[in-house]
Amino acid sequence: MKVKICGITKIEDALYAVELGAWALGFIFYPKSPRYIEPKKVKEIIKELPKDIKTIGVFVNEKFDKMEEIAEITNISTFQLHGEENNETCQKLSKEVIKAFRFTNKKELEIIDNYVNDKEKNNILAFLIDAFNKDSYGGTGHRADWDLAQEVKKYGNLILAGGLNEKNISSAISIVKPWAVDLSSAVESDYGIKDHKKMKDFFEEINNDKNRN
Repeated sequence: MKVKICGITKIEDALYAVELGAWALGFIFYPKSPRYIEPKKVKEIIKELPKDIKTIGVFVNEKFDKMEEIAEITNISTFQLHGEENNETCQKLSKEVIKAFRFTNKKELEIIDNYVNDKEKNNILAFLIDAFNKDSYGGTGHRADWDLAQEVKKYGNLILAGGLNEKNISSAISIVKPWAVDLSSAVESDYGIKDHKKMKDFFEEINNDKNRN
């Protein structure tokens, strides 16, 4: 199972996540987030990472030119758009895109139709489903709607986020069967500061689940 650890702010946390087997690391470039990190710091962290690790810049309703500027500075591999960005923006960006949604009902799934109208030229790597919270764009620790998340798989790769931890990850994988999982607050001691024991426990549960199957 591919695992993305989001909200990285420290090199030691990034390296430990990679050591444990993380597929991707997420860096928050949304200034209002308590996990915000400056692009220059991300540049220094990425320099120390293996080349095959996905490095994902998370943006929320940011200006196109600003996103491209940050990508140039940091050398991230992937954009994650966590706001109301449209498909035109996704397709214009210079790197692959993870488009995040926070659905509250099945009717809203129709929004994804606007992002898969040209599969041959699609710049979207995956769709990420997170829990809806009117006060935050992510990292709340609230669980996403797994039934809605399953519906997203018919549109493309599904990354499941929202309230995942070592206690429910086996159920999430068994029920939703996502392409990848994403977590942040469940492995933190404070905003942007990862708890290495929690990270280790999570990856051990992932590996135990794989061995059981």
